[in-house]
Amino acid sequence: MLNMIIDIQDETGTLHDEHFEVVRGLLEAAAAAENIDSDTEVSVIFLNDESLHELNRTYRGVDRPTDVLSFALEEEGEDEPAIVGDRFPQALGDIAISVETAERQANDYGHSFMREIGFLAVHGFLHLCGYDHGTVEQEKRMFEKQKGLLTAYGLEK
Repeated sequence: MLNMIIDIQDETGTLHDEHFEVVRGLLEAAAAAENIDSDTEVSVIFLNDESLHELNRTYRGVDRPTDVLSFALEEEGEDEPAIVGDRFPQALGDIAISVETAERQANDYGHSFMREIGFLAVHGFLHLCGYDHGTVEQEKRMFEKQKGLLTAYGLEK
C-alpha cells in the first residue's frame, strides 16, 4: 500500500475522523492510480466560504467563493529556484475545500456530504497531478478518472 504523506486540517471545526479517513483513503487510491511516489506530500485544508472567496480573489483574480482550489507546489514560478535533493519529499501541493459550499452542493446534487467532499478532494488532487477541464477532451478525461475513483471507493452519486 502506498504511504503518501497527507496533512489534513479542518479550520471550520465541523468535520469528524470519518471524513478525514475517507479523504485520506481516496487520495491514497488516486495517488496509486497515478503512480505517485510514496514520499509525496499533499495538504488538504477545509475552510469556510469566506476564506475560499479570499483565496480565489487573491490567487485567481475571481471575486467569489468556490468549492475547491488546488495549489501545485512543484511548479516553478518565474525567477524561482528549484528545490532539489533526495532528503525532501515531493511536495505535490495544497487542496483547499469549502465545507459550506460542499454542504450546499451535496444538497443540490442529491448525494451525501461525504461523497461531495470526496469528489472535491479527488478533483483538487487530479489538478495537482496535471489534469484540467479547459477543453471538452480534458474535461472528459478528468471526470472519467474522478468517477472511477469515487465508484471504486463506494462513493457513487
